[in-house]
This record gives sequence, structure tokens and C-alpha cells, in this order.
Amino acid sequence: MPRRSAPSSSLPPRPTPIPAKFWRACAGISAQAPVVNSRVYYFPQGHIDQAASQPRNLSPRVYSRPVIPCRVAAVNYFADPNTDEVFLKILLLPVTDGSAQDFLPPAVAAEGNSGNGNGDDEEVASYAKILTRSDANNGGGFSVPRSCADLVFPPLNFEEDPPVQNLRITDLHGAVWEFRHIHRGTPRRHLFTSGWSKFVNSKKIISGDTVVFMKDSHGRMFVGLRRNMSLDDDISDGGLDWCEAIVGMDEGKEEKEEKEEEEEVMTEGFARNGKGRVSSTSVAEAMELAAQNKPFEVVYYPSVGWGEFVVKAEDVDAMINGIPWSVGMRVKMGRENYDSSRMDWFQGTVSGVTVPGKDQPWSGSPWRMLQV
Repeated sequence: MPRRSAPSSSLPPRPTPIPAKFWRACAGISAQAPVVNSRVYYFPQGHIDQAASQPRNLSPRVYSRPVIPCRVAAVNYFADPNTDEVFLKILLLPVTDGSAQDFLPPAVAAEGNSGNGNGDDEEVASYAKILTRSDANNGGGFSVPRSCADLVFPPLNFEEDPPVQNLRITDLHGAVWEFRHIHRGTPRRHLFTSGWSKFVNSKKIISGDTVVFMKDSHGRMFVGLRRNMSLDDDISDGGLDWCEAIVGMDEGKEEKEEKEEEEEVMTEGFARNGKGRVSSTSVAEAMELAAQNKPFEVVYYPSVGWGEFVVKAEDVDAMINGIPWSVGMRVKMGRENYDSSRMDWFQGTVSGVTVPGKDQPWSGSPWRMLQV
């Protein structure tokens, strides 16, 4: 990967294109990138969930189209210059009503390129660890799990006392970080000492963030991050209240909240509430274009607890048309834990199946139609 050049002081830093293999390693085991030329459904309500605030002054046509069939025209992979989080830019081509034959058959879709042509067919060895308070202490070191050291880092010379090595690890923007890796203590354990505090301070790392170490087939080492987005209670509220937003929120309050969110991003580099990653303006533009059956681009940040809003058409058809949802039905849902080490499964009973009526916004929408 090329080294990062110094950004202009008058322009915001540009997102860094990355190989798909690094995106997959950093995004987590449950995140999916759509395949070029595949069939998908776009859910505007899910797109709004990732916006800083509810877009205003949307046309009635937007609210009349809660699900839009599309074909994936392009997928590009990036790392956020402020947070190191990985995200996708997806170009979608709406399929006009009554022309489902415009969808390419699955055999053709499978041939599409889901990467960016930069060694994406190559797998990488990766290890993710949720950082403890000790790890995130800007004056301390990093406790390296033995399995991480064995999988990603070069072997230490255990004939030395103590075994030690200096590692040069590249982040997703091309910047190289130097860490001193040592094996010491009672009992003996792997540690990063010098270099780690500089990394923590520069990246604004806190306890609960996840660090992802990767090694490609050439032995080159890379590091990425997943941010802890569980600090804000807004994440658990299921997104924005559509009826309240459409019928009439207090605009003064809304403008104040938008300003506060913008100031937080300007001050801290990013917000940890999970909603401010994508501007409301860009979401509104995409929704308007989609409603008009024009090509549009979306930005998607994978995150634990947030729903995908560009979903395989086959999966949606199977869930909506293939399952007779009813009250009392037993269901289970898989959710990835924050270090991607496993999927946790939650079980429950369907207590309600509801979709908005004809006189409501998003009439007929299946988005969050189940209460469990």
C-alpha cells in the first residue's frame, strides 16, 4: 500500500481506498459486501439510520417507496481518514417497476467482481482484540494474545533474554507504526512497549475499541480498528422516530442538534454515537435519486447492532415471501460480538407483525415489521 501523503490544510482528508481483503478482515464476520451485478433491495429507512439526523424536505415520492429493487453497478472499499473504520461506496442502478427481468441471473451475478482489483482474491491472516483499559492507557503498553503473536507476527528468538523484536506495521492509510514486541514477565507474556502509546494517542483509542492485526501472503503486517459504538444510548433506540420526524419535529431543536453533532465531529475527529458517519444531505440525495429510478451511490459503514440497508434480493424474497410470519412464532437472531470471535444467538417469540398503513409514511414497508 502506498504511503499516505500529507493532506492539504485547507481540504478535509480524503478516504483511503483499500483492498477488499482488508475490508473483510476489519468489517467483521457478519458484514457483507454486495457483489457487482447482483440483485439487491435498497431500504431508505435503514439508510437514514446511519445519517447524522433526519433529512428534511424530502419529496412525497421518497416516502411512497420503502423498498427499491436495484442492481449493483460498483463496489469500492475505503478506510475513514478520521476513525480508521472501513466502509463501502456502492453504486446502485434502480430496476424500474414491472421489469424484474432487468436483474441479472444468479449465474451471471456470481461472475461479478466484488473487489477493487488490488489483490482482493488473496486471503489475509487476521486477529482482532477488544482493548482493555490497560491496553487503551496512553501511558501503558499492549498485552498481545499469544495466538495473535503466533498468527501474525514474526517468531521471536527465545534464546535471547528477553526475546524482543521491533515491528513495522502499516495502517490502512499507508502510515507505518513501529512497535517493540517483547516476551517477559511472570508468567511470561507478549507485550508491545515503546511505540504503542503514540499509536493510542494518535488514533484516539479508548477501552472497548477493537484493534485488528493482519498479515498478507508476503508477510507484510497491517493494522486496522473497529470503534466502540456502544457508548451512546441512542444506538439502542432503533433509529429515528419516522412519524415524529415527518409530522413535525421542532425545527429549532433539530437545527441545534445538527450543529452540536457537527461541532463534536470537528472537535474530536468523529462521533461515537454511530449516527454521524454519513451526512444527512448525502442520504437525502441518494433517496431522491432512488425514488426517481436514477443511479445513486450510498456509503455503508458495517457496525454491530446496525442493520444492512442494501440486502441480497434472494434473502429478502425468502424472508418476506417464503415465511408466513405470525404472532407466537419462535425466532432466533445471530449477532456478532465486537471482536468478531463468535456469533451470539438470541431467541424470542414474535409478539407483533405490523407494517405502516396506506395513509402512513413508508406504507407497506417491511423494515422492522417484527416485534419480538
